[in-house]
Amino acid sequence: MPGEFAARKLKKKRKKDRWSDSAYVKRMRKQAGKLQDPLEGAPQARGIVLQRKGIEQKQPSSGIIKCARVQLLKNGKVVTAHMPKDGAVDVIDEHDEVLIEGVGGAQGGPVGTMAGIKYKVIKVNGVSLQEVIKGNVEKPQR
Repeated sequence: MPGEFAARKLKKKRKKDRWSDSAYVKRMRKQAGKLQDPLEGAPQARGIVLQRKGIEQKQPSSGIIKCARVQLLKNGKVVTAHMPKDGAVDVIDEHDEVLIEGVGGAQGGPVGTMAGIKYKVIKVNGVSLQEVIKGNVEKPQR
């Protein structure tokens, strides 16, 4: 019979007790990132614009960030995506099909004063948003 403070017994107990820690369980079952990520690990996703809206910036900045509520085609989840550059809000309409990607914040989070906005629109109806804003390409009607 091993002693109360024998190394093997302590190690075994510590291994068993780890499973009461929820963070450890998530990490071991590899659930932490993929369950919360609407893009499900993919770099980009297509979706339909449900509505356009403005969101106020965090302190100390002031201004309105032009955003779109986008419903993803792959799983039906709704996310808020930023419409970058001047004039993007005039180009993107409701019911347009858009391609979104992450804005590049730390660990997949938001950037700077854009609280809660983790995604940005990069294409509208299959055409680059940047090209449409510049006037090089016309946005196809759906």
